[in-house]
Amino acid sequence: MEDNTFVWIAGFAASAALVNGLGILTIFKFSEWAKKAKTYFICFAAGMLISTPLMLALPNALKKSSNAGFFALAGFLFMVFSNKFIRHRTKEEPLAFGVTAVEGIAIHSLVDGVIYVVTFEVSVMLGILAGIGLVVHEFAEGIITYTTLLKGNVREKAAMAYAFFIAALTTPIGAFAAYPFIDKFGDPSIGMMLGFVSGVLIYVSASHLLPEVRDSEKKHSLVAFLVGVALAGFIVLTKI
Repeated sequence: MEDNTFVWIAGFAASAALVNGLGILTIFKFSEWAKKAKTYFICFAAGMLISTPLMLALPNALKKSSNAGFFALAGFLFMVFSNKFIRHRTKEEPLAFGVTAVEGIAIHSLVDGVIYVVTFEVSVMLGILAGIGLVVHEFAEGIITYTTLLKGNVREKAAMAYAFFIAALTTPIGAFAAYPFIDKFGDPSIGMMLGFVSGVLIYVSASHLLPEVRDSEKKHSLVAFLVGVALAGFIVLTKI
């Protein structure tokens, strides 16, 4: 991979950690505003993350490997069953709820870091598209992680610190851990990994972000979603 690609990956991974931390700090300092605003961040991120795999990532994956569609399904199913497992575990007492929920968030954040590496390996444009959606949704994820820890009876200041380590720092860790190995794979392997990533992105948007939006429907939430879709389409069509 070229040096400038690493700069892009490092920049987006660091931005994800920063925005996640900002979400944690905002919910700690301005809880009412953060609860109202997070829906719009989620909607915009959902629009970006559903558009990116359908318009760019999956078509690119299929060019590199005819089996990419199977791996996209595998990525989607991986997220379905891992989330079912987490939901099953979180039916327990408050402390168990907090611990198992943040385990799932940590795994999700690590996967986000790997997604940056895989998408930027294919093209800078694809990496930027996926990166924008992922970074924007980090704000809401920081809020969710912090409030989840509070539900697990963790004190406020401790919840801030734990949430930052669990949800924010795990993304750059995932990116930097995956980066040295990505060049060792050929086009077919990259295509299959990109297919898997496409399935993960589709799941995150359609099954993770949008249902939360429906649960807290706001006046302009659809507009925020369509802005995300439009921005992704504009970037793809104009090849920014």
